[in-house]
Amino acid sequence: MARRKKIYEGKAKILYEGPEPGTIVQYFKDDATAFNAEKKDVIEGKGVLNNLLSEFFMNGLNQIGVPTHFIRRINMREQLVRNCEIIPLEIIVRNYAAGSLSKRLGIEEGTQLPRPIVEYCYKDDALGDPLVSEEHIAAFGWASQQDMDDVLSLALRVNDFLSGVMLAVGIRLVDFKIEIGRIYEGDFMRLIVADEISPDSCRLWDIETGQKLDKDVFRRDLGSLTDAYSEVARRLGVMPKTSQVTKPTLIN
Repeated sequence: MARRKKIYEGKAKILYEGPEPGTIVQYFKDDATAFNAEKKDVIEGKGVLNNLLSEFFMNGLNQIGVPTHFIRRINMREQLVRNCEIIPLEIIVRNYAAGSLSKRLGIEEGTQLPRPIVEYCYKDDALGDPLVSEEHIAAFGWASQQDMDDVLSLALRVNDFLSGVMLAVGIRLVDFKIEIGRIYEGDFMRLIVADEISPDSCRLWDIETGQKLDKDVFRRDLGSLTDAYSEVARRLGVMPKTSQVTKPTLIN
């Protein structure tokens, strides 16, 4: 079968034209990046794990009525998703202080926040995805006030879902980021969760030990990223439990 036309390649995924109008094939790469791509590596099996985990989370959200772009998984590395117009923002939800929040505000990493805090970053790699306020978003027309009300509602619903799922398997959801897209159905527009939800886009800590099970393992040279992501997948039942960590079989 001929490879479909590539329409975009990012740091972790490649997007191809889908088989039907309004669809896209999303391919998960093994590339790992950190610090705005200043640190790079190829981690065997990472794309397979993120594909499986993102399928798990997106399906779960669809089932509880949170709309997403996910349609179905095609194979071990590809998903069929809805084509949507991405709002140029990263939506970050924080439950515990970590990463840039700790540095900005001088709060010890791991401190539970009084309530979930939602932040917005403007999606621009060249600028380092800067933090922006709702005033910036309104002034530059990136989203309307109604959009932002809906974005906030979606972000908090995703947080409730992910927090509960992770808590059930002994993992603390420290923070995560999502992207939101617009889809049009005739004259009607609605917002949906897009991109991916995986350990690449979440901070996940073991509740008992504090062990990091997310991309901070790569950022901070804390061990095997594949082992960390495999542990998350095993706890969630996405891949079989085994007594020994094995690398996933790669199927292109």
